[in-house]
Amino acid sequence: MSSKTSSAQALTWPWSSITGRLTLLYTLSASAILILCAAILYWILAANLDTLTNEFVAAEMHDIVTVLGPWPNDQKVLLAEINYEGVEQYPQYYARILDGKGNTLIETRQMSEFVSVSEFPEPSSEGQRPDKTKKWRSTEGKEYQLAAVAVNFGPSMNDPRVVQLAFDISQEQSILADFRRKLAGVMVLGICISAAAGIAAARLGMRPLHSITQAAQRISPAQLHGRISPQPWPQELTALAAAFDGMLDRLEDSFNRLSQFSADLAHELRTPINNMMGEAEVVLTRQRSSQEYREVLESSLEELGRLSRVIDSLLFIARAESPETRIQAADLDVRKELESVVEFHNAVAQEQGVEITCNGDGTIHADPVLFRQAVSNVLTNALRYTHGAGKIDVSVDHSDPQWVSVSVSDTGVGIDAEHLPKIFDRFYRVDPSRSRHPQGMGLGLAIVKSIMSLHGGTAAIASTRGKGTVVILTFPFTRTTSAI
Repeated sequence: MSSKTSSAQALTWPWSSITGRLTLLYTLSASAILILCAAILYWILAANLDTLTNEFVAAEMHDIVTVLGPWPNDQKVLLAEINYEGVEQYPQYYARILDGKGNTLIETRQMSEFVSVSEFPEPSSEGQRPDKTKKWRSTEGKEYQLAAVAVNFGPSMNDPRVVQLAFDISQEQSILADFRRKLAGVMVLGICISAAAGIAAARLGMRPLHSITQAAQRISPAQLHGRISPQPWPQELTALAAAFDGMLDRLEDSFNRLSQFSADLAHELRTPINNMMGEAEVVLTRQRSSQEYREVLESSLEELGRLSRVIDSLLFIARAESPETRIQAADLDVRKELESVVEFHNAVAQEQGVEITCNGDGTIHADPVLFRQAVSNVLTNALRYTHGAGKIDVSVDHSDPQWVSVSVSDTGVGIDAEHLPKIFDRFYRVDPSRSRHPQGMGLGLAIVKSIMSLHGGTAAIASTRGKGTVVILTFPFTRTTSAI
C-alpha cells in the first residue's frame, strides 16, 4: 500500500506542491527561450553562410563572363581560366560553358563525372549575376550550389553562351552540423541550469509561506493570542496574513465567548439544582408534614420551570444561529403590533408608575410572533430598570426607504459604556455580583439579537448612566425569503 502511494506521489511530484509547479513552469519557459534563441542563431549563421556562398558564386560568374567577353571562342584561354579558378585556386568550384545549342564547349576537369547539364537551374538572362540558385547533393553525399547565366556575344549579340557553375558547399554544411551539435549541448546544459535555478528561486520565493505555516502551527487553543502579521510579508502574502489574523481574532473571540458561556451556563444550572438538592436534603433529615413536602415540591417546581425556560431560550438561540433556520414572514402593521405588546405590559407599568407611549407607524415584512417577542423582551428589560414616575417611549421610524426602525427608550437607571458591547451576549449581566432579578436569566437581549439576525436586521443600544437607555431594532424594508 505504501509503495503504491509513494509511486503515485513520485508520478505527480511536479504538481504536488507549489514549489514543484513553479520549478516546472520556470524550466519550461527557460527551455522555450533557449530553443528560440538557438533557432534564431542557427538561422542567422545559415543565412550568413548562404549569403557568402551566393556572393562567391556571383563573383566567380562575373569573372568567367568577363574573360568570356574578349575571347568567346578562344577555348585555350577559357579553359586555362576555368581550370585555374576551379582547380588550382578554388578546389570547391567547378564551371562549364555551353553553346547556344546546349553542347559543352569547355568545363572543369572531372565535372561531368558528378554533375550533368540537366541538373542546373534555368539560366538567368541578366548576363553576369544569377537570379536563382539550386542546392544539389551528389551520389557521393556532397552538396553543391548550382547556378547558370546566359550571355550573348558578337557584333549583333547573336552568339549565345550558357555558363554553369557548381560550388561545393559541403564545408558549410559541416560547419552547420557542428554548430547544431554544440547548440544541442548548450541547450541541454542550459535546461539543467534553468531547472536548478528554478528550484532555488522557487524555494526562496516560497520561504515566506513556510514562515507563515510555521507561525500558524505554533498557534494552539492555549495560545490563540499568537498572530502572523508582526513582520513584513511580500505583497502577495500580506492579504493572506491579514485574513488569517482576522480569522484568529474571530476564533479567539468565539473561544472566549464559548468559555464564558460555558461558565455562565454552569452557573445558571447549578444554582437551581443546588437549591432543589439543599431543600430535598433538609426535608429528608426527618419526618415532615404534607404541607412542608408540598412547599418543597412547589419550590422545586419553580426552579424546574426556571431551568425549562433557560433550556428553551438556549434552544431558540441555537436554532436562530443555524444557517438552515427560516422564518414565516408576512406584512405587518408595525403600529398595531406595538400597541398589542404595550397593552400586554400596561398592567405591570401601571403598578410601577411608569408611563408607556407609542408613536409612529409603518409596515415591515417579518414573522409576527418573533417580532412581538423581540419588542416584548426589550420592553420587559426597560420596565425592569425604570422605576416610579418614569417614561418609556416605543416609536417607529421609516425615514430611510430601505429600513424600518423600532426604538424603545426609557428614563431608567442606564448602563455604563463599558458594558454596552457585551449587553447582547448570553447570560451577560451588568451587575458584577450576578444577583438575579426575579425571572431574569440574562438571555432576553441575546434572543432579541438572534431574532434580528433571522430577519436580516440589527439590534443596537445606547445608554447613559442615570439618564436612560435606547434600544433600536432595525428591520429591512424589502421582503425576506426565509421561513422557520
